[in-house]
Amino acid sequence: MELCRSLVPAGGRLKLHEGVGRDRPWFQPGHGRAIERAVQTGVADGPGGGGHFASEPRPDNLRRLALAAIGVVYGDIGTSPLYALRECFHGPHGAAPTPENVLGVCSLVFWALSLVIVVKYLNFVMRADNNGEGGVLALLALGDRSDSARGPRARWLGVMLALFGTALLYGDSMITPAISVLSAVEGLEIALPGVESFVVYIAMALLVGLFWFQHRGTERIGAWFGPIALLWFASIGLAGLPWIVREPDVLLALNPIYAAKILMAAPGPGFFILGAVVLCVTGGEQLYADLGHFGRLPIALAWYFVVFPALLLSYFGQGAYLLHAGEAGIANPFFGAVPPVMLLPMVAIATLATIIASQAVISGSYSLTAQAIQLGYLPRMQIIHTSSRQEGQIYIPAVNWALMLACLALVLEFRASSGLAAAYGIAVTGAMTVTTILFLPIARRRFGLVAAIGLGLVLVTVDVSLFASNVPKIPHGGAFPLLIGIVLFTIMTTWRRGTDLLNRHLNDVTLPLTSFIADVAQSKPQRVPGTAVFMSGYPDGLPLALGHHFKHSKVLHERIVLLSIVTEHYPAVPARDRVRVEFLGEGFVRVTARYGFLQTPSIADVLRQIAATGVPVSVDEASFFLGRVTVLSGPRSDLALWRKKLFAVLHYTAQPAAGYFGIPPGRAVELGMQITI
Repeated sequence: MELCRSLVPAGGRLKLHEGVGRDRPWFQPGHGRAIERAVQTGVADGPGGGGHFASEPRPDNLRRLALAAIGVVYGDIGTSPLYALRECFHGPHGAAPTPENVLGVCSLVFWALSLVIVVKYLNFVMRADNNGEGGVLALLALGDRSDSARGPRARWLGVMLALFGTALLYGDSMITPAISVLSAVEGLEIALPGVESFVVYIAMALLVGLFWFQHRGTERIGAWFGPIALLWFASIGLAGLPWIVREPDVLLALNPIYAAKILMAAPGPGFFILGAVVLCVTGGEQLYADLGHFGRLPIALAWYFVVFPALLLSYFGQGAYLLHAGEAGIANPFFGAVPPVMLLPMVAIATLATIIASQAVISGSYSLTAQAIQLGYLPRMQIIHTSSRQEGQIYIPAVNWALMLACLALVLEFRASSGLAAAYGIAVTGAMTVTTILFLPIARRRFGLVAAIGLGLVLVTVDVSLFASNVPKIPHGGAFPLLIGIVLFTIMTTWRRGTDLLNRHLNDVTLPLTSFIADVAQSKPQRVPGTAVFMSGYPDGLPLALGHHFKHSKVLHERIVLLSIVTEHYPAVPARDRVRVEFLGEGFVRVTARYGFLQTPSIADVLRQIAATGVPVSVDEASFFLGRVTVLSGPRSDLALWRKKLFAVLHYTAQPAAGYFGIPPGRAVELGMQITI
């Protein structure tokens, strides 16, 4: 548990950054962060970076990145046409498919996409980056730097907002695979009448296969993600275009007056319709979260030249179909607008597209969890690297199986995408609202107070309206993502608070390292051959494991490496700047290894760099000593009793440091102790 401190950013200040779905593992070898850094010079990986793109990608790499972005960034929002428009006319609060309502709903969809995706994300939020990376926690770090006079209470509020927004994204990660795959398979009900009773089980089988495949990594199929997504967008656009030609009046919906009319004509029903319209912008957070992989330009080009036109053709095509079919078309306007001969191929393409969208969310959950572990907000878990060439390709078994069970439970509980749609949206709009609130301090600094107030009024009005319109969904399934968010928020804050208390106690009982070395120089204890590595969260203090080892054995190794691993608020620390070695005398060597929060520490790599300085140490020959702390709940009132017990459980279930850092089991020695908090 001494390693807890190594997970806290240097200096103890909270410098956080996050992005849902970063380090995506579905690029061809050579894609991803390595290509981005090569074609977009000026994005710093560590201290000193300006955090903005200094030059644009070359045309060939720009096309490659834009194609990859189509599958990675827009997988979620790209599959929304399967169910978004249907939910506006379906169910107890659905609008009647009259021409006025159809035009009003299509107008709401167009302006929601324009205001949320184009105005908010592409034109404003994505211009704020943390060394080239995006995400809700990036805004927290940027806001903290842009307003150095911000008080502790304001910082605390920002942290709580950012953590709650992050927790809500986990709820979205559970719903997206379930609703996406289920809505695609439901096309079989139209293409093959009589299979209705099998749809749920087909969807569950696909989900089980999807999660089972995760342990193999997605490098082999990653090259197909972009082309398949491109085929999907082409298919939905071509499916909608004939209906627009047949019913050109649907283009009147571009006029915002129709959106205003449907909201004002019947405020109650219009408000519920807005809660369904929000489904068309689910996945919007991924634009900002994936900023670090592609850059703003490839993401924007993919949107303007492929995704936005295809979505508009699909939504307006479905609207035109409803103008023609009326009540008969509201059961499933997406597949209803598809020619009968193309139904089965469209179901197949839709299934592939929803698998891609689900893969993006699942891998994003792995990345989000790894970052939370690195930043000290979740206990250590087993992280498996599925590629020897790309660091970002990871697999976390605990997260994978938890997501799978949640998805299967959701499918069994709701049994239809319409039911899941009632639970969908509130987590997404909550995270979007958090993003806007955290962006405003940065906007004030960059655009001035007056401009920031005007922009804030527009963005907050849109986000709060979308969030409020989803509040009525809470009794009908919307409570699920909120509950998941609250539980994870409680876990993250409890782990952080408990870790701080534990570190404070450990700091009180830790002896100064200089005093111990001076005592060793004076007493000359017996030294045994070899190198001992003591993991330490206190660069200037004596590791508890070393103190206990010397107390009981009365001997020391001839070489002692005191290794501290520090997580920086930068996405990545270059290898050349990662390890600092200090020779303290009497055979003691202090080593500080710095990693970015997107990087997983590797003891083997650190020892290789130490060996290059002349210290004879290797992972196969050194002895590793680690402290293993058992946490007990005490009577002190600095943390609620139930939270102390929760922290004790989390601490007990955390992966041992030896496994997390890749230390061979036969080389590790754990020394236990009990601490009461």
